[in-house]
Amino acid sequence: MGKSSGQVRPAASDPPPSVVGSDSDDPFTMVVVLVAWVLIVATLPVSVWFCIHVVQEYERAVVFRLGRLRSGGALGPGWFFLIPWVERYRLVDLRVVSFDVPPQELLTRDSVTVSVDAVVFYRVSKPVMAVANVTDFSLSTRFLAASTLRNTLGTRALANILSDREAIAAHMQESLDTATDPWGVKVDRVEIKDVRLPVQLQRAMAAEAEAAREARAKVIAAEGELTASRALKEAAEVMSDSPRCLKEGDRPPYVSPHGLGRPAAGVAELRLR
Repeated sequence: MGKSSGQVRPAASDPPPSVVGSDSDDPFTMVVVLVAWVLIVATLPVSVWFCIHVVQEYERAVVFRLGRLRSGGALGPGWFFLIPWVERYRLVDLRVVSFDVPPQELLTRDSVTVSVDAVVFYRVSKPVMAVANVTDFSLSTRFLAASTLRNTLGTRALANILSDREAIAAHMQESLDTATDPWGVKVDRVEIKDVRLPVQLQRAMAAEAEAAREARAKVIAAEGELTASRALKEAAEVMSDSPRCLKEGDRPPYVSPHGLGRPAAGVAELRLR
């Protein structure tokens, strides 16, 4: 519990009192408050138990006086004084909240149907706006996150979605943070959890990858054979220009790079004249 001497200070993130509202110019409110104070004094010390409230370190209290926001913004942490029957308050939790965005079925830019889910981390940065500007900021943020996920991924190709998740998450975080700012909500982080493809598409991609690997293996083998044939040609040219050449029975058998053990075709046998 936070310590406080007297009434707690307003939250630093709240708007100035002139924006929040003021009840000092309303004569009816002044009369009601005066009558309430008379009743509080007349019922001391019992009334004190109904006037003092405590706000935790991670909470803020948004106070309404006769239905209007009380000047000074949100209160907390610590204790504060509340006039019974005249003032009401709502507590707002400032801690980070996370929620899962349900899997969204969407069509990518290249006409592929995928299912994508995500997780969003947010917190309330302006308690007064979170209470006064939106009915349920938590539910509204969840709906907006699902819609933003569909809109963001619907403009990208499948290959981009699979390979550039960090950029997509950063773009979603920026869009959500801008949209929820009037609600007093700050979106801290967005993570793309999983991208699920149709089974038939997974099989097609696997077959394509297997065919690409086999093609690369054949190219590598052909390049090896070509290199070996060039080396044999150069060796034959060197032997034909040499004054001493191997006899047919003395020449060792040629062994190919693949270990097949057969003589190279097209190599002429050189004999001593």
